[in-house]
Amino acid sequence: MTSGSNGDRLGSGALEGEISIDTDTPIAPPLVELPIRTAPRGFYEGFSREVTVPSKIIVSLLIMWAIFFPVSANETLSAANSSIIATFSGWYVYLVAFLMMSCFVLAVIPQSGGLRIGAPGDTPEFSRFSWFAMLFGAGIGIGMLTYSTGEPLAHFSNNPEIIRGAVEARSAEAVRSAYVYTFLHWGFAAWGTYALVGLAIGYVAYRRNLPLTIRSALAPLFGRIMTGPAGHLVDIVAVVATILGVAVTMGLGVEQFVAGLARLGLGDWLLNADGASSGMAVIVALLVLVGASTLSALSGVGRGIKWLSNLNLALSFLLLALFAIVGSGLMALEILGIGLVDYLRAIVPSSLTVFEDTGTAMSAALVQWQRDWSVFYWAWWIAFSPFVGMFIARISRGRTIREYVFGVILVPSLMCFVWMALAGGTAIDLELSGAAGGSILETGISDQLYATLAAMLDPGLMALVSGLVVILLMTYLVTSADSAILIVNTINGAGDTEGEHRHHIVFWGVALAFVVGSMLILGGIDAIRITMIIGALPFSLVVALMAVAILKAVAFDLVRKRHGVPTTAEACAEAENVK
Repeated sequence: MTSGSNGDRLGSGALEGEISIDTDTPIAPPLVELPIRTAPRGFYEGFSREVTVPSKIIVSLLIMWAIFFPVSANETLSAANSSIIATFSGWYVYLVAFLMMSCFVLAVIPQSGGLRIGAPGDTPEFSRFSWFAMLFGAGIGIGMLTYSTGEPLAHFSNNPEIIRGAVEARSAEAVRSAYVYTFLHWGFAAWGTYALVGLAIGYVAYRRNLPLTIRSALAPLFGRIMTGPAGHLVDIVAVVATILGVAVTMGLGVEQFVAGLARLGLGDWLLNADGASSGMAVIVALLVLVGASTLSALSGVGRGIKWLSNLNLALSFLLLALFAIVGSGLMALEILGIGLVDYLRAIVPSSLTVFEDTGTAMSAALVQWQRDWSVFYWAWWIAFSPFVGMFIARISRGRTIREYVFGVILVPSLMCFVWMALAGGTAIDLELSGAAGGSILETGISDQLYATLAAMLDPGLMALVSGLVVILLMTYLVTSADSAILIVNTINGAGDTEGEHRHHIVFWGVALAFVVGSMLILGGIDAIRITMIIGALPFSLVVALMAVAILKAVAFDLVRKRHGVPTTAEACAEAENVK
């Protein structure tokens, strides 16, 4: 790369660490090499010891702390959680809004939207059906089964409009506002976060041949610095955030899985007196589910995960069809139509609103509601994003940015909205009409879907459909866990997606089971939520930098195209050969 004597060049070489190709253009080609040192032999062959060993130590220490010092762990984590939520609520709200905006800007602009995640001739590896199935199954499937009834019912009882006194709790008038906030939490915010992380990783991995790992996404900002300790730290934070983010999802799924088994009459030993899952039930469920997940992970993305994801989607459509036919289909259709309009009208102000405590009871209630719901969700999506983003990047090679963004954000969001409208709308209708007699509202969130089925179906059919939900939960749990294990292995393996690394797959499967099991048994799902929110904070800074990095990478590539400078690794190699 030549440098202009009058200082009129863009200077991208210093920022991105581009390869040196002599050119008279005002911008250099992108960085196409980011070597990460891996062990040449031994137990960690093909793995970065600097990432893998610290990640294992941190997760192992967390497990031992929770098991051997439960009181200290609970008190310390609770105090840290309260401080983080109070201090960083605004940060989470504005960051997620920025992530959504960045994705849509890149997709809508014709020049950037037409860029391909890969070389110009690359074609997608998976069909659109399999792609959507894997997006939905890995990204949000378990939470959807728990919150499809739980969230609309919660906001039906309490939301900002109810707190302000605009509508009465648990009334017909409260339904509309309940769905504004339900859609807010499960729509573009969640999928925009996932999409941004996946795009930042996939764009540089498949266009520039950088390793498929988190640190590569920051290379457009920091260049070859990311090969050293700074890059190791980024990947370690991503691994820990992934384990904690997936632990929340697994915890919710295990609780609902056990509740379903109890509904099927498999024994009183499954539940404690307070209705929560017993310790033995949690252990047995995790042995079955994580064991199956580990075996599936050993089979790879193209076999186990792909076919499980297709099965998930097929079973989900079957359950949705049941709610549409037997449930409150007409009310759900009305909720979906009005809810979408209300959501699109409210998305900008709602996404940028941070409630403040002004000393009144109302303001304090609004602040607490936002921390319990919106801020928790934004932290959950961020903690979950290294796993889901890496996974989405892994399965999205060959698609344009426009197809990628709209596919990753719009289709799964609409699927979530349909789920919430059908399942949640049926539950609300049963309570409003008196048919449920309070049985759905009075039970725990893990049992509310089964309570809805019990109120709308006769006992025989209810048992059959509850069994379907249990099977669907099991496949979603296995899909999420084995995807997470493979992604953690990919990060630790410096982006290697093909190696077997069987002993490491087994370690992370066992570690995930211990994190979920120890937290559920000792502190319940709240303990996992608290730990996840704390783990999400350092990765939120990484996500913010990723957003800036992908915007810079795309903008610079558009400038390169205008000046005829190579923008992909293949084009850079051809330019070197011509020299």
